[in-house]
Amino acid sequence: MPFAREAMSAIDKAPIKAPVAVNFMGLSTDEQADRKHHGGPLKAVHQMPIATYGLINAEFNLKVRIGTLGENLITESVNDLPDMDESTVCIGDVFQYGDEYVNGADSVQLRVVQPRRPCYKINDQIGQFTKVPNIAAWVSKQGIAGWYFQVVRDGIIDVDLPVYLIERPYPFATLETLWQLSNSKEKYAAEDIEPWLAIECLEESWKVVLRKKVRKG
Repeated sequence: MPFAREAMSAIDKAPIKAPVAVNFMGLSTDEQADRKHHGGPLKAVHQMPIATYGLINAEFNLKVRIGTLGENLITESVNDLPDMDESTVCIGDVFQYGDEYVNGADSVQLRVVQPRRPCYKINDQIGQFTKVPNIAAWVSKQGIAGWYFQVVRDGIIDVDLPVYLIERPYPFATLETLWQLSNSKEKYAAEDIEPWLAIECLEESWKVVLRKKVRKG
């Protein structure tokens, strides 16, 4: 749709009304206007914690609805399980959405490969409704913009599916810790950073940031 700054955007999302096919580029019904910075195999699917909306609304006295910030997936915890958020999700985690089959097709398997870096479009999107400060910068500082998945297995996704964690190869690599390292002004010993650089699936631009955090000498 037409957006701010005479640009187009697909940031505003609405709930799906029927099952959707997912392939290596993401949801078949999804669109990105700026394909240079959004979409692609390493940003195929974006998930946002529900808590992010609550934090934004509380901090800035807003009523931003789910879907406003462009996410493809939202989950809710059940049976006293922890919420999926930056403190509980790790780089390399593989989640399966649904049981083995959904509507007669394979269920989707998705691997976490990087956090989302919030951009100015978050400000422009929320700013359509109210005058706000630089919310994108605040979200980045808090490290609460959700994460991007790479598609491990194509399939079908639908509402109200159970979500299963099926792989966790790097239990130390929470998104919360990655944001803390990336946002820190401190330098770290090589042995603190090297395990992150060894994560094959971590998107390269995050490794570039982490290499700069190594203390020399």
